[in-house]
Amino acid sequence: MSNGRPTFAFYAAVLAVVGGLVYFAGMQAGFFGNAGGDPAANKNEGKKGGDAPPLDPGKINVGGAGGAGGEMAAEGSSDDIVTTKKEYGFVPADRLPPVKGTAGYAKLEDNTVQFALNVWAGWAPIIHANEGFQPKKIWKTKDGKEFRIQLVLADNPVDMRDKYAAGDFHIGWATVDMLPLFMEGFVDASGKPRDSRIMPRIFQQVDWSNGGDGIVVRDTIRTVRDLRGKTIVLAQNSPSQYFALSMLVAGGVQPGEVTFKYTNDAFEAAAAFNAQKDIAACVSWAPDIYKLSEQPGNRMLVDTTTANKLIADVWFARADFAKDHPDLIEGIVRGIFDSIESLKAQEEKQKVAEWMSAGYAIPASDCLGMLGDAHWTNFAENSQFFLNQNNPSRFESVWQQAYYIYRGIRSVTHQPVPFDQVADFSVLQRLQSEAKYSSQRDEYQAQFAPKTTGQIIAESDEVLTNTVIIHFAPNNSDLMKKVIRKDADGKEIDELYDPNVDFILEEISKIVAQFGAARIVIEGHSDASMKALLPDDVLVKQLSENRANSVKESLIQKFDLNPNQFNAAGIGWDRPADPKDPMNHAKNRRVEIRVFSAEQE
Repeated sequence: MSNGRPTFAFYAAVLAVVGGLVYFAGMQAGFFGNAGGDPAANKNEGKKGGDAPPLDPGKINVGGAGGAGGEMAAEGSSDDIVTTKKEYGFVPADRLPPVKGTAGYAKLEDNTVQFALNVWAGWAPIIHANEGFQPKKIWKTKDGKEFRIQLVLADNPVDMRDKYAAGDFHIGWATVDMLPLFMEGFVDASGKPRDSRIMPRIFQQVDWSNGGDGIVVRDTIRTVRDLRGKTIVLAQNSPSQYFALSMLVAGGVQPGEVTFKYTNDAFEAAAAFNAQKDIAACVSWAPDIYKLSEQPGNRMLVDTTTANKLIADVWFARADFAKDHPDLIEGIVRGIFDSIESLKAQEEKQKVAEWMSAGYAIPASDCLGMLGDAHWTNFAENSQFFLNQNNPSRFESVWQQAYYIYRGIRSVTHQPVPFDQVADFSVLQRLQSEAKYSSQRDEYQAQFAPKTTGQIIAESDEVLTNTVIIHFAPNNSDLMKKVIRKDADGKEIDELYDPNVDFILEEISKIVAQFGAARIVIEGHSDASMKALLPDDVLVKQLSENRANSVKESLIQKFDLNPNQFNAAGIGWDRPADPKDPMNHAKNRRVEIRVFSAEQE
């Protein structure tokens, strides 16, 4: 049975991403070195000593390594980082493109809104709120105005997009990663609207994919990094492509380092993987991913139960329709939120399964089983997604990542459209004043019992490792340590030892944000340049661990993350980045972010 993820004919055929989203080659963390401690003074790096590597286009160099000798410092404080839930400080109407010209959408016959959707569990709340697909239920706006909704099955996103642009549909559906592809036809090369009336206005997230998408591999593949040089089969024009690219980039593997075998859809991909043993990995959907992973010799590398904040479904209205009917828009938002609460009851799930069965032409029992593939996002979770500027899995971040991926493979050629040109969270802002909604809490947070790093590594499967650059002052673990430097005019300035630390933390948070149900281990590594001078590596490991802990605590505080999701470990010089080149100090000074699958506890 299909879980409704469609084939996208407008996705790119060529994978040619250059560089990485959050993977930086030539990494170093500056744990030890023979040079002084001023990043500005370090210009070159050989295979010994502690200077910084030369700047390399496409790579990020954030200053020099720490100096040699001196006392092993205790972990420094991170008082400059505070926990905040900062909302965007603007009203959407001030940023959204003005709507010009005469409205071009179809007239509302019998005051009925045409709402397009596809076969997917995430749409259960609107189907429940409407009591089926047909416009039988009478909806009411906050001030009592009556309207109806016709839910229209439009599984092919290209057809849906075209009918939306023509005005036949007032409301369309999408995953956030699809929308930059839609914009290719809606804006010019500079990113300006071709027709302001059809620009999408996104009002609400309906779900996160929660297990419906996954990557199945042969049991010889232990992490994403093991896919280098291997063959991956997937539907070329489907969300599988975005999922695969996101995992590869997060794991430090460039798409050019793997071979892609394409099929017409995800189910053909699953069949090809099952039949051809030379294929190392398959990206597909439920239920095939679970059937394949249960076969001897196969395993699930990662699915959206672990990478549970990667694929987000939203609905959007035409800009001209939203301008003319803000009351109807608000009524729909309210109805979906109310049904999300109602669907907590099993009897309501059974009702919606029957309505889905009638609209999707799928047995009700299968529809009931589909419901677990999506997590419906309530008001609090929508507020986190759209309004919280410090949430690493916010709409803005997902939107920007989608643009990065698609511009890299040249599916998108226009200049990126700013997120605040399409996201309209004005309804969410209004609902904040109502206790019915403001009292809701984020219910999509995995529960983690404290575990040691050793337990996590022994009990869990690693998904990927990503290496990042962070520099600390010599023999110091304070991530926020400040130093006095002189600017070009000779004026003394007080700045962070590593001025890019906030950017780096933001990039790490983007990795973590995708894996809300995973265990995260932050490892500190050092080079072996002090090996001949120290009697053992105890002090080195302690400093490495203190620095890893500093990164961990800063992430937790700055982005309000669950402390029990994270562990820190100091590896010292025990595990060089390249065992064949163990004295490459530039590579060995590094911080690694390791992601492990974890059952919710």
